[in-house]
Amino acid sequence: MGKKGDLSNFERGMVVGARRAGLSISQSAQLLGFSRTTISRVYKEWCEKGKTSSMRQSCGRKCLVDARGQRRMGQLIQADRRATLTEITTRYNRGMQQSIYEATTRTTLRRMGYNSRRPHRVPLISTTNRKKRLQFAQAHQDWTVEDWKNVAWSDESQFLQMVESEFGVNRMRTWIHHALLPCLGTL
Repeated sequence: MGKKGDLSNFERGMVVGARRAGLSISQSAQLLGFSRTTISRVYKEWCEKGKTSSMRQSCGRKCLVDARGQRRMGQLIQADRRATLTEITTRYNRGMQQSIYEATTRTTLRRMGYNSRRPHRVPLISTTNRKKRLQFAQAHQDWTVEDWKNVAWSDESQFLQMVESEFGVNRMRTWIHHALLPCLGTL
């Protein structure tokens, strides 16, 4: 028989109620659908300690990044979506008393709903190109659909974006919240 999750407080109350009503361990187990060991353990705990709630929530290691730390990490990502995991961890540790590892940063970001994705490849626009584009748009803003059908489009250039930082040269990545993924389509 596989392990089931912890019993809820209601289920624990039902176990105690069945035993208090005079049912045996076997009868309680058959009625409620729990193992005999579970019935005896819950009832014994109630008799000795007078409690029916589970303390399993307080087991295990505490999270190093609390709600305040998660807000701070979210602000770091909003400030620079293209920061690497190492950069985010380094910036996070600068203002904190207890430092964390990259693995902790990764799990925290995933728990918050962020995933690292390659960004769309788009050419960077210089100031001169920006001015030329604006002039082109203003000159052609009154064109009809028929006019645009006569234009031959040649936008098949490929650009490789590399980022040089204090941590070396890397391919650029960006942090995207999972709620945004369906509207972006394929990356």
